[in-house]
Amino acid sequence: MKMLILCGGQGTRLGGAGGELPKPMVPIGGRPILWHIMRGLAHHELRDFILCLGFRSDVIKQYFLNLPVMLHDVTLELGASAAPAVAGAVEEQGWRITMAETGDDAMTGARVRRGAAHLDPDDDLFGVTYGDGVTDLDFRRVVAFHRAHGRLATVTAVHPPGRFGELTLTPEGRVQHFNEKPQVSAGWISGGFFVFSRRVLDRLPDDPGLMLEREPLQQLARDGELVAYPHEGFWFCVDTPRDYQQLQSLWAGGRAPWAVWGPR
Repeated sequence: MKMLILCGGQGTRLGGAGGELPKPMVPIGGRPILWHIMRGLAHHELRDFILCLGFRSDVIKQYFLNLPVMLHDVTLELGASAAPAVAGAVEEQGWRITMAETGDDAMTGARVRRGAAHLDPDDDLFGVTYGDGVTDLDFRRVVAFHRAHGRLATVTAVHPPGRFGELTLTPEGRVQHFNEKPQVSAGWISGGFFVFSRRVLDRLPDDPGLMLEREPLQQLARDGELVAYPHEGFWFCVDTPRDYQQLQSLWAGGRAPWAVWGPR
């Protein structure tokens, strides 16, 4: 199944961390958050990606065109016509990446419609996610859940991450437990990981201002065609400098729950 990743946004709200980079290219531990998302999906055997590009698409294209030689040991024979030899096993082996120009100013629904032009004729399902959120979700389970319920669309529901330390108090005001920046245990929000049946594309008009999160998803919900897959595990979206620093800290401390692919 192909995964569409929405990569057209700017990292303006990230301040100095974003700079002039597209938001999905903001680095966590020296590698773009987009790489982390793709590495997690690939670990669960989803390796066919359609990157829906917009702002500074050239940065994303250059990164992936040079990915093997940028991340791994390389042997180069100067003056020879042979390609550089990348040493050892390449983590990104077997990734198929289509980089689709979906417009600098297109909204999310338009990007999905335009990126979907690269689906194969026999693709009955496709996945969609954003280029700024990481999770330990096994997306294969969402796909199986989608096929089982038979509706047009599935959204992954997650608990919002805590922004501040969570206190558990006794009636007298004594602190029983202190949990620093937990996942909130109550309430659900969209985690931005979707599975769509191909027929959803019939609901996406060719409008650059179309936002996936408004009329298309709202109408699917009204029609009873949108089902939530509850994920109780880790999920985090980078939206502010504080979010960015929190992910950096988790990675630097070897406590990155989204790194399901194993030791770094």
